[in-house]
This record gives sequence, structure tokens and C-alpha cells, in this order.
Amino acid sequence: MNWPYELQIGWRYTRAGRAGRRNGFISFISGVSMLGIALGVMALIVVLSVMNGFQKEVRDRMLAVIAHVEVFASDGNALPDWHRTAADARRNPEVIGTAPFIETQALIARGDTMRGAVVRGISPDDEATVTDIVREYKDTTFAKLQPGGWGVVLGIELARELGVRTGDKVTLMAPGGEVTPAGVVPRLKQLTVVGTFDSGHYEYDSTLAMLQLDDAAKLFRTEGPTGVQLRLKDQQEARDVAAQLAYSLGPQVVVRDWTQTNRNWFTAVQLEKRMMFIVLTLIVAVAAFNLVSTLVMTVTDKRADIAILRTLGASPRSVMGIFMVQGALSGVIGTLSGVLLGLVVAFNVGDIVAFLERLLGMTFLPSSVYLISRMPSDPQRGDIVPIAVVSLLLSFVATIYPSWRASRVQPADALRYE
Repeated sequence: MNWPYELQIGWRYTRAGRAGRRNGFISFISGVSMLGIALGVMALIVVLSVMNGFQKEVRDRMLAVIAHVEVFASDGNALPDWHRTAADARRNPEVIGTAPFIETQALIARGDTMRGAVVRGISPDDEATVTDIVREYKDTTFAKLQPGGWGVVLGIELARELGVRTGDKVTLMAPGGEVTPAGVVPRLKQLTVVGTFDSGHYEYDSTLAMLQLDDAAKLFRTEGPTGVQLRLKDQQEARDVAAQLAYSLGPQVVVRDWTQTNRNWFTAVQLEKRMMFIVLTLIVAVAAFNLVSTLVMTVTDKRADIAILRTLGASPRSVMGIFMVQGALSGVIGTLSGVLLGLVVAFNVGDIVAFLERLLGMTFLPSSVYLISRMPSDPQRGDIVPIAVVSLLLSFVATIYPSWRASRVQPADALRYE
């Protein structure tokens, strides 16, 4: 028997079920199996797409404040010639912006309230070519950072914790003190709050303070910028570009990309996605292996048909192929339906959630807590293709035993009670 006949009979068995109560029940079970596969695949695509959406939101807010790549002097001091380092870095075609900076940790106080902060000295004009938050506030808030003005721009959460507004004074305590006859006295400097920024990322809004570059150099007693920030054409290429720059710039500098700066967050997100993929794949596996019971019932019901096919010359291998085609078609139909439904939901999940919120009169994502009011979603081919492949493989594996059992049916035994 040729393969086209196996395919034809397998397809006929897949869609059979209109004649007779027993056949109708088997067809119903087969439909439930396909529906289970489709729902499992759909759930997996939607969940991973929403996770990608949240990851993208957090990453974009993070990269609005920090650079894609940072270059430091290997000895921890100021770069000997930051202009040359920046020029050498820009020879890489992926680098489209450079800006010098000074960064250290310090204490900022207002009355009895004191908070730890990351203090970054910047040149607003250069910084605007690297970070989105400075570009957004360049002509307003950051334009007030003038050399010798001793102004500071605070993250909005840090300003709220200190209880300060624009125009108020704060005291900055720099690391390393001055040795006097009375002992070591901390270096203090009174700064004027010239504005605040709101990046939407709590970690930076609650810990970051920005000074003018020259003021920071005087305050922290550095001879110049301690590093250069770089902006890339594609932020996803940061690791590769950082490796290229580390080789081209030489051992006198240390190159760090944004995934290393936020290594814990980046690793946690990847681990969470991986575990979620495994957990939800089990749902698909349960649905796929429902095909086993469906095919076993079909084989039992079609014993007479199998016997007739065997007497007409069909080999055990051909009989096995017929039922493998039936199971594989169920898996393919279920998988393709699940992918289609998953993509439809993933691309419209924001509208679906908004409709449910209006219908139920509740808010799933309070903007005051999550900083976003719309469910994000970012379907990616790198997630969807593996989901479809795994679902198809599980479906194919589930067909092996029932198909092998069908091939072992003996014609004489099957027709004895017919």
C-alpha cells in the first residue's frame, strides 16, 4: 500500500464520527484532545508574550537612565584622555553616541533625613546623545546644571523621601574625608535642587542624583571623567560590541555593557522565562498524551477494518502508518490552531484586558503600583517556533504506542466475532 493511501485513510479516521454512537464518541474525544493541545499552545504563547512585554517595559525604562556600554579606567581613576577613548570607541560602527561621566556613591541629607545615593557627574549636552531621560529634559531641568552652579537633579522618589522640592538645599557628604588636627572630617557640600526626573524605574528614581561634570570633578577630587558612556544602534548587540571594544581599546580600560550592570535582573528574568516555559509545556504534554487514549479507542473500534486491510495485503508497517497519520494530524491541527489563537490574543491582550476591566469594574494593573496601565505584550519568533516544535514532537511521540498496537492486530482474531 502506498503512502498516499495511508494518508487518505488516516485523514478519514481523523474526521470520522458521524455514523454511530461509538464513532461519534471517539470523534468527540479526538476533538477534545486537539482542543487541549490548542489551548495549551495558546496559553504558552500568551504568557511568554506578556512576560516579554513586561521585560521590554522594564528594560526600556532602565536604558532611559543608563548607557548601553560604559568604559572605565582599569585602575579605577580618571581616564587619562577621555576624548581619545571616546574617539576610538566611535570607530566601531555600532556606536552612535558618547558622553563622559563621573560616578560614585555618597550620602545626601536634608535636615534629619539622610539617604544613600549614586551621584553621577554629567555634561548635559553630551549626555543627551546617550540617555533618553537627559534628552527628554535637556532644555528644561538639565539645562540648569551649569559649571560652578552646584545644582543637583534628583530622582523623583529620592526627592520625595528627602522631602525636597525645586529650589531647596540639600547636603552631600562625599566619600573620603579631610584629615585635620581634630581628626577626619567628612567633606560636605551644600547643593541646590534644580529639578527632578521621573524615569518610571524605581531603583533609579530612588537612588540617582546628577551633578554637572566639572562640579562633580571638584567635589570628588578627580582629574577628569572616570568613564565614557556609549549609545549603540542596537541595544541587543551590547554584549558583542562590549567584547569588540574591550579588545580594540586595550587592557588600560574596562568595558561593561548594560546586561552586566544589571546582571541579577537579567539572569532572574531569563530563569523565570525558562521555568515558565517548562511548567506550561507540561500542560501541552498532558493534552498531547490524551491522543494516546483517543488512538487506543480508535484501534479497538477499527479492529475489523485493520483485519480487512491486512487480508488485502497491507503490511503491519502500513497499518502503523495509518494511525500515526491520524494522531499526527490531530497534533498538527491542534498546534496550528493554538499558534493562531495565541498570536491573536497576544497581539490584542491589551484591548482584551481593558475590556475585562470595564466589564468587571476593576483594575488589574494600577498605574500607581506597576507604573503602566496597559498590559504589555511582545510576541517573539524565538519563543513561538520552539513552542510549536515541542507541541508537534509530543504529539508524534504520543502516537507511537497506539499505532504499534494497531500493527500487531491479527486478522483472524479480529474477525472471529464479526
